[in-house]
Order: sequence, then C-alpha cells, then structure tokens
Amino acid sequence: MKVFKFGGASVNSVERIQSLAGILRSNQGEGEKFLVVVSAMGKTTNALEKVVEAFYGHHREEALRLFHQVKESHLTTAKYLLVRNYLAAEARLKDFFTEVEWLLHDKPVRDFDYYYDQVVCVGELLSTSIVSAYLAEVGIDNQWIDVRDIFRTDNNFRDAAIDWAYSANQVGQLVLPLFGTSPIVVTQGFIGSTGENESTTLGREGSDYTAAVFANLLDAENQTIWKDVEGVMNADPKEFPDARLISELSYDEVIEMAYYGAQVIHPKTIKPLQNKGIPLYVKCFSDPSLPGTVIHKKSVKGLPPIIVLKQDQVLMHLHSKDFSFVGEALTGQLYHLFSEIRVKPNLMQSGAVTLQVCLDNRADKIEKLAVAAADEFDVQVEKGLVLLTIRHYEEGILQKMTEGRQIVLRQQTPETVQVLMR
Repeated sequence: MKVFKFGGASVNSVERIQSLAGILRSNQGEGEKFLVVVSAMGKTTNALEKVVEAFYGHHREEALRLFHQVKESHLTTAKYLLVRNYLAAEARLKDFFTEVEWLLHDKPVRDFDYYYDQVVCVGELLSTSIVSAYLAEVGIDNQWIDVRDIFRTDNNFRDAAIDWAYSANQVGQLVLPLFGTSPIVVTQGFIGSTGENESTTLGREGSDYTAAVFANLLDAENQTIWKDVEGVMNADPKEFPDARLISELSYDEVIEMAYYGAQVIHPKTIKPLQNKGIPLYVKCFSDPSLPGTVIHKKSVKGLPPIIVLKQDQVLMHLHSKDFSFVGEALTGQLYHLFSEIRVKPNLMQSGAVTLQVCLDNRADKIEKLAVAAADEFDVQVEKGLVLLTIRHYEEGILQKMTEGRQIVLRQQTPETVQVLMR
C-alpha cells in the first residue's frame, strides 16, 4: 500500500490531470495498491474564499456570481476530459453545487469560520470527482470516496482536529474493503466532518496531513507528495532562483522547517509518519524521473542554509500598564489569549515590563488579540514587517539578506537565526 498526494498545481489544467493519470499508470506494479489524495484545482480554494467573504458580507448575488464561475470552470474541465463518464460526473458535481447554493441562499447567522468550511470544502470534492471519472475513462480502475465519511473531527472550524479512534474504525470499515475490488482509491485532502455532518477543514495545506493520516492508518509502505518543484529546496525557488535541492532530510529537520514557516510540508504532516517510521517522498510532478527528496528517521549532516521568508508580519508591542514585571502571570494570560483566539506567535521577546509578539497579519485575529490584551497592557501594533529565518546559517548570508533593512528584533541559537525587519 502506497499513498500519493497530488496538490492543486497537479490538477489545474486538462493536461496536468492527464499527466496525473500517466504517473499513476507508470507506478502501478503487479498487485500495487494506492490511496490517492487530491487537492482542489489550482486557485479554486482562493476563489471559494471570495465566495464566503461575499456571502458573509451580505452580498448574496455577488457570492452566487462568484460561485457560478467556479461551477463553469469545473464543468468545462470535465467536458474536455470525459466522454463516456461525463453524465455521471456531471450529476455528482451538481450535487455538490447544490450543497453550496442551498447555503448561499440563506443568511449568515453563525461565525465566519463555519461558513468558510461549508463552502471551501467543495473544492476538493469537485476536483476528485473529475479526476476519478477521468481515470476510469482511460481504463485506470478506481473507487471514489468522500473523506467526510471517514475523518471525524471536532468543530474547531478552519483548523479541526481529527478523532483518530473513530477515523481509524472508518478506514477499516469503509476504505479497506474498496481495495478488494479496485487497486486505487481516490479521496480528498484538507477536509473532514463533525459528528453532526458539518464539513470542517484541517488548516491551509492540510491535504499533506490528510495523506499522512491515511498512511498511518493504512500502515502504508511510503507516502509521496507530488509538487511543482524538484523536491524540498533550501529556499522558496519563486523568491530565490538559486535555491538548491535537498535530497535527504530527517523528520526532525522538516518539523523545524515547518515550525518556522517553510511551505513545502504542512506542519502536522510529519508526526503520523514519524510515529510509524513511514518514509515521505517529495517528487516533481512535471518531471517524475527526478530523484526528489526523501524524508526519514535517519539524521542527515552537512545541510545547506535553509531560508524561510515570511511577509506581511505584525509586531504587537505590549507594555504592562502599571510598570509591573512581565512575569509568569502576565505571560500566562497572554498565552491563554493565543489559545482562545487561535493565533500562533512566530516570534516573542520579553523585557522587564514589555513583551513583543510577531504574528501573521490576520486582521480579524489581530484586532481580537489587541482588544483582549488591552486589559493588562498598553498595546501598539506595527504592520508591514518581514520575518527572516535561517537554519544552519552563515553570517555572510544573513548580512546579505538584511542589507538596507532595519532590524526590529533578532533571536538566535547555534542552529537558527531569526530577524524581524522593516
């Protein structure tokens, strides 16, 4: 049993969906079984986010218009790919369209995050329906399954936690039997469902995590993530053209990279694999012959500097109101607020009567945190900053990347340096 995960860039055109089928065909050995996780097509998630924003802003007609564009895009892709299987695929797609449109004709009465999950989840359902139908069209036997019937989660919308015991039982009851009739099962990443059958999402880029959970529960031989890069690079090649491929990494190193914001692997992905020693391969979708990167439990020496650049950062300056020391009590209250508002600080630095907290600029969360923290602190918020993290850093690279910038905060260990810059 192997688990393959294909990201949105792997299914963002007719030609790429055809290439996906070619990858599966070329990897199918005698008796080989695959659980295939597929993300939403291209920029579909972003498009659906705009639908939710319009709906929640009480612009119903605009929300319906934006959703109509998503519908037409997927129907057009299906028409180009399918002949024999088009009508069946169209019927399934229309079921999902109706699921969203029924909601959009109502008025919002719950939190934004709830509606986000009900709408955005449809992206994966649409893409997998088309991919599964196309595989069948070209003679690749497969079964499609709705992952919301498998993964039970809590109701922490937009960042739901999986109920492992329930989900493991569902894998045994509903997924494993499918492999008795087909060598390939196609399902969705990123989404799940509560006990009340309300859709949830597992956090942005959660499809990698979905695949890792399946790999764990199926005791897979390995997991492969197919991406539009050669493998794991030491920096984002879109920002750093001279970025280098890292052919081998340890689980621990990837967890550190993810913690500091590297986008190649989702932060939660490694743990389910590490727990069972399942190797993770990151391979190039556009050139499957490239070796890619393998991630495993072995320690790897001699790694190059690994650079993570996070734009659009906010620095919250907190000063205790009565000039009392920022000790355990005040710091504990602040961490309680982080948990309650569901924000993760990217960097923190404390002084005698001050705390400085660097966060991603999510306006709704920042405002809530600033208002709540104002009970104990004088609060100032500075926006438009950049957070640079370099693991295995060299002083020359740090100087080059901070040249002409004003450093606001700096923290470092023997392995890692972080600087927040204006």
